[in-house]
Amino acid sequence: MIKKIKGLFVVFIAMMGMVQAQETDEAMGVKDSTSSTKKVKLDGIAAVVGDYVILESDIDKTLIDLKNQGASTEDITRCSLLGKLMEDRLYAHQAVQDSLLVSDDMVNAQSDRQIQQLTQQIGSVEKMLSYYKKADMESFREELFEINKLRMLSEKMQSKIVEEIEVTPEEVRQFFYKIPEDERPVFGAELEIAQIVKLPEAPEEEKQKVINQLKEIRQDVLENDASFNVKAILYSQDPGSKSKGGFYSMTKETPFVKEFKDVAFSLQEGEISEPFETSFGYHIIYIEKIRGQELDLRHILMIPKIPQSAIDKATHELDTIRQQVLDGKYTFAEAALNFSDEKETKFDGGLLRNPINFDSRFELTKMDPTLYNQVRDLKDGEISRPIREDDQRGGPPKFKIMKISNRYDEHEADFAKDYMKIQELALREKQFKAIKEWMEEHIDDTYIHVDAESRDCGFANNWVKE
Repeated sequence: MIKKIKGLFVVFIAMMGMVQAQETDEAMGVKDSTSSTKKVKLDGIAAVVGDYVILESDIDKTLIDLKNQGASTEDITRCSLLGKLMEDRLYAHQAVQDSLLVSDDMVNAQSDRQIQQLTQQIGSVEKMLSYYKKADMESFREELFEINKLRMLSEKMQSKIVEEIEVTPEEVRQFFYKIPEDERPVFGAELEIAQIVKLPEAPEEEKQKVINQLKEIRQDVLENDASFNVKAILYSQDPGSKSKGGFYSMTKETPFVKEFKDVAFSLQEGEISEPFETSFGYHIIYIEKIRGQELDLRHILMIPKIPQSAIDKATHELDTIRQQVLDGKYTFAEAALNFSDEKETKFDGGLLRNPINFDSRFELTKMDPTLYNQVRDLKDGEISRPIREDDQRGGPPKFKIMKISNRYDEHEADFAKDYMKIQELALREKQFKAIKEWMEEHIDDTYIHVDAESRDCGFANNWVKE
């Protein structure tokens, strides 16, 4: 009963806002012409879920956002969008009830990252505000904060619901064999790919040059009050942050390499690290602001120059390894174990793992375009010539030879051969059921109001509680 009263109070406040807007119009001399002309609907309430009000304009904005993202909206109805918005708000409402809180610092950090990306894409802050029809940065940031907070609460609640769900081998078997034979999934053509990698190394004198240059930059900032921001724009070789003055906002969960995070979280606000090495090169970090478990930092990455002689050596070694495999001196797996510089793959015969599910197979239609282009012309058993691969994140290049270890044609699911994929499907079904049960339970326990005009929507969930 308390929840229902609270929900009604939210509706009352929102309706009061509409009434006040109407009274303001009348006070300014705007006549009410509803008696002589067609009625124009104000931005009314489409639904209320717990503490959250969904306005008609929220549905319109969501549809516009989907179109701007390039999504097909042909089969999307206002009813289905409203149902999705209600689901998100039920998750967020319950997250607050269960004390699954998201700190304002985390939300602000996410908003800052989005603003930086948008400014970079659109060209300037002014153009960004104009594009999103916002009068100033404060109003834009406030709206972005509310959107991100709701989304992060919703995601946290969904993760909580399914975090402990697992499937046993027996559950996977039952899931698969209850599917009628003529309805079993068909998996697309797949490849297993192996590689042997050589990482050409810069000589010590080149490494020392970079270390000395970073020390000079650090000293200039500390002693002469030079701008770290400007130094990063001028000298950093990190394509992801160079144009932003080396700026990153991060937490301990941010997927940066361990060495970088260890140094970053050892520094105090305003401190600049000594030069240190990661797999990308050498860095210095300046801590701009500490917000609880989050850091705003700037860094400069410099990569020691790799001479042509080191590149020639790497490619020559790969040519030699390739020929030795072709001559039968080693298998490809043995050569990977003995000679590859890539720790992630060498102990597994050079076999690449799909980053989506860590399976060894890559479905052709879903492969990364770069990887696909590297192996598209390889025949079974063939080993490529040395391939250069530049690091898009700013690290030094690597060289590799590649082989297609196995090729799987499009086929109907086979329990033994496709166990990993079937396990994933079984887990998804179990998670879906858990979420549906959770949704039914919390719809019953939460104040929910659906506007009369939307009550005839064929919602997947029982929002109308009939």
